[in-house]
Amino acid sequence: MDILQTIIIAIVEGLTEFLPVSSTGHMIIAQELLGVESTPFVKAFTVIIQFGAILSVVVLYWKRFFKLNPIKILDKKEVEGKNTAAKLSTYGRRFLYKYDFYWKLLVAFIPAAFFGLIFSDKIDEMLESVTVVAVMLVLGGIVMLFVDKWFNKVDPDQNISEKKAFRIGLFQCIAMIPGVSRSMATIVGGMTQRLSRKTAAEFSFFLAVPTMFAATAYKLLKLFLEPDGSQILLDNMWTLIIGNIVAFIVALLAIKFFISFVTKYGFKAFGYYRIIVGGIIIIMMLMGYNLEIN
Repeated sequence: MDILQTIIIAIVEGLTEFLPVSSTGHMIIAQELLGVESTPFVKAFTVIIQFGAILSVVVLYWKRFFKLNPIKILDKKEVEGKNTAAKLSTYGRRFLYKYDFYWKLLVAFIPAAFFGLIFSDKIDEMLESVTVVAVMLVLGGIVMLFVDKWFNKVDPDQNISEKKAFRIGLFQCIAMIPGVSRSMATIVGGMTQRLSRKTAAEFSFFLAVPTMFAATAYKLLKLFLEPDGSQILLDNMWTLIIGNIVAFIVALLAIKFFISFVTKYGFKAFGYYRIIVGGIIIIMMLMGYNLEIN
């Protein structure tokens, strides 16, 4: 990839990573339109630059992200009368769950980590299919049109329990299919747990940090272990640096826009957008245009 192609793909990543429109799907489409060959490095690049985008979450929400909230611990009266094992269990939980924010992110992250490792090769295979992206854009768009009506009941208590976090994590696994959108899957997952649009979106942003960090580390390791992988990384180091910086800057702006927009207007506009983009791609392919990545 040349510098211009790098910047364009990184802009696409930054704009779409936190919108429910599928950043991976848009990067695959951008890659095809720009004529970028699908090499092992390019496949890794589209994942690695997501790290730059997730850093924007840490910067924008650093006060909340690093605000460590201890969970409720049984006081002396509540422990009184319990046997030694129960007391040890109580204080053991205090040590294990000292900061429930990170603990709940871990709980939500586990399903994606598990299924991601198992289906890694299949996911890489689907990443080359524009057809899969187009179909999932349309299907996801239909979901976006009605999600506000389907899940319009919001609990007054917006606390995210471990069970809710795990269920949201299961929804995130659906986003392994290109075109679904990790943001869309986790936000919809949050809304099924009666979270508000804003709370669901923000938890989706937070969950992106461990998820995309792990995906980036895995892709880097996988590329490094390939023949001449270390040399490929060295030869393309500036491409990775530029891509991450551009994705970071653009994502900062995209997050602010998204939270404001979705709080006021909901997800219907994103649904129409997904259907239009996916529909155009499907029509072009039916007309004989070869959009599949070689």
